[in-house]
Amino acid sequence: MENSVEPRWLSSDEREVWLTLVGIMMKLPAALDSQLQQDAGISHFEYMVLAGLSEAPERTRRMSDLAGFTESGLPRLSQVVSRLEKRGWVHRSTDPSDGRITLATLTDEGWAKITQTAPGHVEAVRALVFDPLTKAQSRQLASIGKRIMGAIDPEDRCLRESAPL
Repeated sequence: MENSVEPRWLSSDEREVWLTLVGIMMKLPAALDSQLQQDAGISHFEYMVLAGLSEAPERTRRMSDLAGFTESGLPRLSQVVSRLEKRGWVHRSTDPSDGRITLATLTDEGWAKITQTAPGHVEAVRALVFDPLTKAQSRQLASIGKRIMGAIDPEDRCLRESAPL
C-alpha cells in the first residue's frame, strides 16, 4: 500500500488571497497593455523593451541582457526588436569588442517615443496600483512582492535593480 501524504490544501483565507493574486496577475498586465495600445500604439512588452534601453548607459544593452531584463526568451525579444527597428525606434548592431554579441540601441526616435509615452503609462500605473493603497500598504506590497520573488527566483534582477515603469 502506498504511503500518501495529504496535500497542504489552502485554508479559506489563503484561497481568497491566492484568487485575488491570480486576478491581479491576469488583469493588471491586460489593463496596462490596453492603456499603452490605446494611448501609444504599443504593447506593454514593447514599452518595457524601450524603457529598458532608455535607462541603460548610452541607451544600449546586449540582447541577452535585455532578454533577462524583460523576462523573455531571445526568440520573442528578437521578434519584438525587429518590429521596433521597422518603426525606427531601435537599432541592432554587433558588439565591436565581441562579434558574437548583438547590441540593441534606442534611437533618437525611440527616445522621443518613450519620453512621450511614459507620462501616460506612469499615470495608469499610479491609478491602478498606488492610488488604491495607503503609503503603508504600498510599502507592505513591496515587501511582500520581494519575498515572493525571492521564493520564485532568488537571482531575479527585480530584487537587485529597479525596473522602469
